[in-house]
Formats: sequence, structure tokens, C-alpha cells
Amino acid sequence: MHVRRGFLVTRRTADTVTDRVILRDVVDADLPTLFAQQMDPEANRMAAFPARERDAFMAHWARIRIDATVIINAILFGGRVAGNIGSYERDDRRLIGYWIGREFWGRGIATAALADFLGHDRTRPLQAFVAKQNAASIRVLEKCGFTRCNVNGSASVVGDDGVEELLFSIA
Repeated sequence: MHVRRGFLVTRRTADTVTDRVILRDVVDADLPTLFAQQMDPEANRMAAFPARERDAFMAHWARIRIDATVIINAILFGGRVAGNIGSYERDDRRLIGYWIGREFWGRGIATAALADFLGHDRTRPLQAFVAKQNAASIRVLEKCGFTRCNVNGSASVVGDDGVEELLFSIA
């Protein structure tokens, strides 16, 4: 247990506290909340990440929850599911991603969750792609010790979806 940005961060199975960021395994009961959070148009715009329809969302979560290479946690705050955070393998990289429901933005929850998660997944380097316009997520990564790095000699990469992304890494 440790304190980050004024929040006590703990790793538990139950969510019985009110002012702590808690990471725990994702359970079936979390999925409706996580689905609703990823359907938020403002969050999709900010993250430059499209929402999945319900069947695709549920299939995705069924796959990642049984994949032994994926570490995925629900982020709890105030006894409620505030989002999720996880790491996974892609293209010979260990990547991290997180999603915070909009009603929880601006409270330091993502920073506290990422700081705690970094103690759980000690794989290094651990990297994150972030949409260039997502200033809030860039700040979270930087506060947790990630630094911006080049992708194949370029400052950014444009994906198949046309979104310009930056790569951050922690060693």
C-alpha cells in the first residue's frame, strides 16, 4: 500500500473504500460499466479510439481475460469502477493502456493507477502509444516516468486509422 497524489493506492479483491484508487482483477459485473465508458463520444475523440459494439466488446474482453500474456485490472475509486488498466504484447513490445470513465477525469486517478500498476508489471521497457492530441494521457505517462521516444526514427507514427500517435517508454 502506498500514497500517490493524495490517494491511498491498494491492491484488493473487494472495493469497500471511498477515497482510494484500487486495482483488482476485472470481474463480469464490471463489464457493463466498462462498456458504457468506452461508448462515450468525448472519451473516444480524446483517445482517438473507436467504441466497440456490445458483441465485439464482450468478445474482446473474453479473449483478453483468458490470455496469459495480458495483465488487466479494474480501477476502482469511491467503491465504483472508474476504468481499467492493462498491459499486453504486440509487435515484440510490451504495451500498456488505460481507460478512465469521463466522470472520473481530472482527479489524479489515472496517475495513481498507473503508478501502482508499474509496480505490478515490472517488464521493461514498457511502452504506450498515445494519440498526439491526448494531452491528459501524455501528462499521466510523464508523471509516472515515461519519456517520449522515436518510432523508427520518427517523432510520431500515423496508424492505419489516420491517427497520429506518440510513443512513450519507461526503462
